[in-house]
Amino acid sequence: MNRRLLLAAPLFASLITGIPAYSLLAQAPENEPPPEIESPPPFSEASETSPTPAPTDRRQPSELLPQEQTDAVIVLGELRSAALLSPNNADVRLKLAQELYRIGDLDSALDECRVAIKLDSRNATAYLQLGVTLMAKHDEQAASIALMDAIMFDPQLTLAHYSLGSVQYSLGNLPAAIQSYRKALDLRPNFHDARYRLALVLKLADQDREATLLMEDAANSGIPQAQYSIGNAYRHGQGVEKNMALAIRWWTKALEFGQQRAAESLSQLRRQALSPDQPEQRRMDAMTAFRQYRRELWGDYPDAGRHNSNDSVGIALLKIGQASNGITALFAEAFALGEDAHDELARLYETGIDTSLAQFDKRIFACFATTAADGFIPAKKALARIYGKGLGVAQDLQKAEMVLKGLPKEEMNAVLDEIEGR
Repeated sequence: MNRRLLLAAPLFASLITGIPAYSLLAQAPENEPPPEIESPPPFSEASETSPTPAPTDRRQPSELLPQEQTDAVIVLGELRSAALLSPNNADVRLKLAQELYRIGDLDSALDECRVAIKLDSRNATAYLQLGVTLMAKHDEQAASIALMDAIMFDPQLTLAHYSLGSVQYSLGNLPAAIQSYRKALDLRPNFHDARYRLALVLKLADQDREATLLMEDAANSGIPQAQYSIGNAYRHGQGVEKNMALAIRWWTKALEFGQQRAAESLSQLRRQALSPDQPEQRRMDAMTAFRQYRRELWGDYPDAGRHNSNDSVGIALLKIGQASNGITALFAEAFALGEDAHDELARLYETGIDTSLAQFDKRIFACFATTAADGFIPAKKALARIYGKGLGVAQDLQKAEMVLKGLPKEEMNAVLDEIEGR
């Protein structure tokens, strides 16, 4: 099976580019590719003393912002001048290589890495930079040699072990990849991305139990791909006891970071709960899971006071003046098919809450559009009313009627009558 590595942007620029983590903890089609493991950022002192940011879901490296482009030009010019003045200074040539890597000039970065190594043949960081640049060029064999050289000269270089794990994975050597990721974690126990990558490879090696434990640790550290994957583990009972409410919780957390596959999983489960074409038991299982998730949300807000667990925690929080927490909880409940929370959001869409929530808030509109598309009748009615009355959008009765399509004729006419004031 062909595996490849993708270029990531430098850590110090906070532009790490990641790959959608194909769910290794869910039942996947046999022809679905394994997760792609991206190359790490170029080495810097900060990268050895700071945890790596969680990867995002974009397949292409992010473009530099205008100010960053200007800064990069200035820095590159300064480094070129420094190299011109001190052509035999290995540190200067290495810094130039790192900046060239940052802006995507990989060939020039390779040239400068090799010059730095020629000037200082025992410079471990130069070998590391050479290795990650070769990874970005998809030259895994050469990258593995450079990274092993880096480790030979500095066995404590955490990113070298992490990078070598990615290379070994791409070459199909799972035991070596596991060993490298374990070494990275031995050196830096709080290196959560290494924990996540190790979990992925352990799953491929059929070590499900340890993979799931590590994945949950990575999820708790805030890595959205890990949150999505552990949600799948709970959904299917892989390495853990099956718990659909926990699956919803983890997918919801991943969704907060924009993890699109988590959004798709939640949408699929909502459709399972709402579609009359689904077997009754499947519908009930999904609806029960959403209900249980909404009840368990109360545990996240101990200040909400005494309650009936079937009530909306979001509404309770608004009543005691916790607008920010209340709004967050309302969205979570509404996406989980909570009718009371949905009705409250429908009211707030028209009124807003002082400075906490604007009138005609686009997030509420997006929530209704999403859940309406999944078949949630209260959302269909609210969205039809928004279009029919032109609340924050251009008035469009035709769209209102389209949103209501599929509802019983009496319900549809009742909504349209209310819209038209009849």
